[in-house]
Amino acid sequence: MIEIIDLSQEIYSGMPVYKSLPQVKMSVHNTHEEWDGIKNPKTSTPSVYKIEMGEHTGTHVDAINHMAKEYREQSIDTMPLSMFYTEGICLDFSHKGLKELITHTEIEETCKKVNLEIKKGDTVLFYTNHYRKHFNAENWGNGPGITVEAARWLGEKNISAFGVETMSPGVPGISNKEVHRICGELGFTHYENMINLHLLINRGRFRFIGLPLKIRGGTGSPVRAVAIFEKEKDTL
Repeated sequence: MIEIIDLSQEIYSGMPVYKSLPQVKMSVHNTHEEWDGIKNPKTSTPSVYKIEMGEHTGTHVDAINHMAKEYREQSIDTMPLSMFYTEGICLDFSHKGLKELITHTEIEETCKKVNLEIKKGDTVLFYTNHYRKHFNAENWGNGPGITVEAARWLGEKNISAFGVETMSPGVPGISNKEVHRICGELGFTHYENMINLHLLINRGRFRFIGLPLKIRGGTGSPVRAVAIFEKEKDTL
């Protein structure tokens, strides 16, 4: 038996996107009535939607080539699938306020407190409760983020990725740009705009899956991120 927890936002027209990134636009491209040749139909039932959006929409993963121009050859379609199919842990930083930073010392202390170890190849998720507090509201873009030192500390542990609820892994104007650069330098990545991380707290390790679309030359991709917990079978 397994339990699958969805960690991904819905994608819809007008949803929040980071700063100047493309707005999401959805429109009906074809209807069933059109396909059935019905003239002057009384109903209009979508059969195909047209979707316009950027790669970095909703819950998504960044490619290495997004981090800096010197990594331009490492697009999303060239990254090994093993980076997106890992073991995972989720750490509770819900006490952090707007634009507060998460340090590597705090990450280390939190791991010790809950008896979790960050292992090579892991995906490390940071629960801040920012999504449930501020999604699509005035302070949605002002969430917590990790420090530059924390990014380097995580990368030196050879993790595959880390994930956040916010639209950026660092705090914009403070650590965000350099956090991206460190990901490129050390060859790991991050997920943004995650949800339901509160459902992972105090539950130990899990299987994490966040497979991207195979976009040729892509700088990132929306994902359907999930956490999977194995349940023991009832032997009765």
